[in-house]
Amino acid sequence: MDIINVVLADDHVLVRDGIKALLEDQQGIRVIDEASNGKEAIEVIAKNKPHILIVDIRMPEMNGIEVVRIINDRYKDVRTLVLSMHDSEEYVIQAIQAGADGYLLKGASKDEFLKALHTVAAGGKYFTGDVSSIIMNNFVNGVVKRTPKKVVVEDPFNLTKREKQILNLVLQLKNNKDIAEELNISRRTAEVHRFNLMKKLDVKNIMELNHKANEFQLI
Repeated sequence: MDIINVVLADDHVLVRDGIKALLEDQQGIRVIDEASNGKEAIEVIAKNKPHILIVDIRMPEMNGIEVVRIINDRYKDVRTLVLSMHDSEEYVIQAIQAGADGYLLKGASKDEFLKALHTVAAGGKYFTGDVSSIIMNNFVNGVVKRTPKKVVVEDPFNLTKREKQILNLVLQLKNNKDIAEELNISRRTAEVHRFNLMKKLDVKNIMELNHKANEFQLI
């Protein structure tokens, strides 16, 4: 492979610009297109057939895990490297089950990022250290073996375990102080989680939150 053609899929322009700036200095790597959401990523892949898709997990329209699953089904020659800020077990396992060839955290060094990119481009697998331990634990327990390619998305909003805890407590009409004490976190952290939850579900009050939680069986 003379030139590694790369497509970037991330809803943050600054992240895409940062990756492009990093890769522009590398010989043999070329960013040929970008996508700002999951559906756009599928369209871009269909048009360009790159060697590698670098994809974030949490994107509008369609999450990155579902994108990886579709790419793995339709375009088997396209390799997929998940680049995420999330190292939670559920995201890692879902990405692997969807067929991801690599999983790297956004806090990784430049050297590790390039190593992961070249490894995946060459047909290998690359999973950063913390992620590798999650994989090993699940292989030992048989979780990954049971469903090697099936992605499990518990809800369309991709709520984290912490956000689900916050959701349940908010629907119990707990205030931020009560939530902070129950989860052993700061009040400020509880406020941030609550704000992010409301924003993610696109609701303005408890009534709307309760309606959407029941509609999508989030509780």
